[in-house]
Amino acid sequence: MKTSKRRLITIIMIVVLTCTAFVAYALAADGEEHISNMYGTIWALLPPVVAIVLALITKEVYTSLFVGILVGALFYANWNPELTINAMFFSEGGLVMKLGDSWNMGILVFLVILGILVCLMNKAGGSAAFGRWAQTHIKTRTGAQLATMLLGVLIFVDDYFNCLTVGSVMRPVTDGHKISRAKLAYLIDATAAPVCIIAPISSWAAAVTSSVPEGSGINGFQMFIQSIPYNFYALLTLLMIIVISVLKFDYGPMRQHEANAMKGDLFTFESRPYGDGTEDAGANPKGRVIDLVLPVIFLVFACIMGMVYTGGFFSGTGFVDAFAASDASVGLVLGSFAALIFAFIYYMCRRVMSFKEFSEAIPAGFKAMVPAILILAFAWTLSGMTGLLGGAEYVKVLVEGSAEALQSMLPAIIFLVAVILSFSTGTSWGTFGILIPIVVNVFPAGEMLTLTIAACLAGAVCGDHCSPISDTTIMSSAGAQSDHIAHVSTQLPYALTVAAVCFVSYIIAGFARSVLISLPLALIMMLVTLIIIRAATKEKQVLADNK
Repeated sequence: MKTSKRRLITIIMIVVLTCTAFVAYALAADGEEHISNMYGTIWALLPPVVAIVLALITKEVYTSLFVGILVGALFYANWNPELTINAMFFSEGGLVMKLGDSWNMGILVFLVILGILVCLMNKAGGSAAFGRWAQTHIKTRTGAQLATMLLGVLIFVDDYFNCLTVGSVMRPVTDGHKISRAKLAYLIDATAAPVCIIAPISSWAAAVTSSVPEGSGINGFQMFIQSIPYNFYALLTLLMIIVISVLKFDYGPMRQHEANAMKGDLFTFESRPYGDGTEDAGANPKGRVIDLVLPVIFLVFACIMGMVYTGGFFSGTGFVDAFAASDASVGLVLGSFAALIFAFIYYMCRRVMSFKEFSEAIPAGFKAMVPAILILAFAWTLSGMTGLLGGAEYVKVLVEGSAEALQSMLPAIIFLVAVILSFSTGTSWGTFGILIPIVVNVFPAGEMLTLTIAACLAGAVCGDHCSPISDTTIMSSAGAQSDHIAHVSTQLPYALTVAAVCFVSYIIAGFARSVLISLPLALIMMLVTLIIIRAATKEKQVLADNK
């Protein structure tokens, strides 16, 4: 009944918006040149907010994203029905143009190949064998959670690659220890972007370096290295994973998911977009741990080589410079395709799979990634609608207007603005691409430049971490094979807890201007906050038990 009501509310909203559009168009004057009345205003940020709120209320991610796209297209078209349809599909930010973008298509191809590889590992029995091995070597839920984090830290080259690889490897382990899929998705998401944004050799370091304006006289890579100790969100998020794993507590919606998992329900939500967790049922009983580990190691190696290849490493460019100049989309496709060929040869030689089974895994792997592909396509389009409405321009003007007057508070302000912009647009790269040039203009050099750049990067990752339309959030749901809204709703309280501590930390850092003072204080505040939350949740549990 609840699901039917939510669907009915969504349909009514779509019908009302469509009818309003046609009425407004009928009353509009003919022959006027098109100019969006919403461009560069606060209304430009409304479409993603509509999609996000609707998704959290209805638990329907596809229709919610579609409604957000529709609202954005209507705003852009000034309620012109014909232009609305063109904007949704054929404009610069429309669905067709987003799917035609070479970067986006490369990510989708990489996603499909990863899905095929996971399916192959399952069929060969590698995933099941690794799960059996892990059960004897990783004996506790704490160990399983920390092992997931450790693997995420080790795979630091790219967040997309991190999410899918960690998910496929650790699912059998966390399932065996009755850790909910929502918790696994959080562990993946909380180590993907936060690790990449503090790793000098990663696609994120390359994106940050390229965001520094030419002619500014600033070495982008050096600035990135100096900002790492000030990147409070990344560091505190990693600390939070360790604390909640070791102290064995959860709060918010995650608490219910973990309680259900202990009773055998890993999903809590009725939705099973990736199946019910029985993908290993038809696995080859002859499979060994090496049948999972060797393809994954080759995949990591091949993707790194693919990325540095696109940066000119094999043409004489240095390894670090090649990474900075790499095209992650192309490199990941090359690397994953090479790993697919390796897996085919290896499994044929091992005789754990027939050619027919290999062929059957190709459409099965594609099918497994369809939910993630749909969400990504809609999320990219929604972000495109925000771009057409000038959401970035609105934020840029807002920040530039207040930057000079509030210099000591600017790190905290930039952090907050980056969170909002990244949350609304679903892109952290686009966020620091907008804000870094502004920061460089305000602080041409010095400790405040480093601090404010770090706040910008931290805010971009935080907003990206919270946003249901973020690529990394979607990939984490896909990697954990969790319902996307379950992942978002359970992760949000955790991310907001870290964000609150970060905001206070950046206020302190803006006045102290010393990492030796601000970083230890940030770590202590995070630890104290989590201890207080643990005590509060324990007290609530005691009261509930007494009732």
